[in-house]
Amino acid sequence: MSSAPSVASVESRSVKAKEAIGSIQLVSFRLDKEEYGIEITRVQEIILPGDITRIPESPNYIKGLINLRNTVIPIVDLRLRFGMNEAERTDETRVMVVVIGGKTVGLVVDGVNEVMRIPSDGIVPPPPSIAGLGHDYLIGLVNHDERLLIVLDIDRMLDRDDVLDVAE
Repeated sequence: MSSAPSVASVESRSVKAKEAIGSIQLVSFRLDKEEYGIEITRVQEIILPGDITRIPESPNYIKGLINLRNTVIPIVDLRLRFGMNEAERTDETRVMVVVIGGKTVGLVVDGVNEVMRIPSDGIVPPPPSIAGLGHDYLIGLVNHDERLLIVLDIDRMLDRDDVLDVAE
């Protein structure tokens, strides 16, 4: 007697293998009423905001520096970086610690929602009608569970800024 797997079992494994190969994991977070995402491989950890030491004569979106386990890292308020109004800290405010160009940076966000797996073809390019500087930072858009998620390219978002200079 052969113990061949059932057709349903083979199809199920095939679908799971395709999902694992052809997908990307994103960390979704909120700024104001909008939802954004960045690749999970870019996020080292997510922490509660602590005391931040201000840096004189730095752009307003660079909130200052923190000491994270004996490593001093700059903190960027993404709301201010995107030209939004500054918000008061809440119980949901978080700092996403990311690595950009080999340097560790903290990004203040209004809240972290979830980690989601998106099929690679589920990220569509932003429409050409989106103009301006912000377009440079977009990888694309994801329509997920009737929500529109804006996928960001954090390298391009911060590579031209004083942030990486501060990180040194």
